Amino acid sequence: MQVQVARIGKPHGIRGEVTVQVLTDAPDERFVRGTEFVVEPAKAGPLTIKSARWNKDILLLGFEEVATRNQAEELRGAKLFIETEELDEDDDEGWYEHELLGLDARVGSQTVGKVAALNTMPVQDLLVIEDAAGREILVPFVEEIVPEVNLEEGYVLLTPPAGLFELNADDAEGAGSSNGD
Repeated sequence: MQVQVARIGKPHGIRGEVTVQVLTDAPDERFVRGTEFVVEPAKAGPLTIKSARWNKDILLLGFEEVATRNQAEELRGAKLFIETEELDEDDDEGWYEHELLGLDARVGSQTVGKVAALNTMPVQDLLVIEDAAGREILVPFVEEIVPEVNLEEGYVLLTPPAGLFELNADDAEGAGSSNGD
């Protein structure tokens, strides 16, 4: 199985470097010279790291297969993956999106939806829960709100603050309405 570790952003400079949105907790280990990535879409890869450097808080990657800004522009939006065999499967500090997708989301013993996605954000990650009505509810993926992830039994336990689900439902219902102005 493959795990996404980055998404390519815009080109940087004229020598084919690109900015990347980092989706891993260990960028200094994942983005080293010689690392080869599986790329989606497949026509863009595979890609092998030639250089990796930080420019303030932005990671810039150069690839052996990319020499010009025009080639780098064609990579915009591409996703970089590694094979899970390279990962430490005994890591108890986190979960990968593929492990969470489809798990029941429970509040107490009541199932309130299913995990539809994991949005990795700079400050904290968000679980995207899809309820029975098809609405997406964004839940901060922090221990206080998601105290238990049980992969064996197929659920995540939520202890949401009062109003979290109602706030999301109001946003979803109000998004399609118009007041005629």
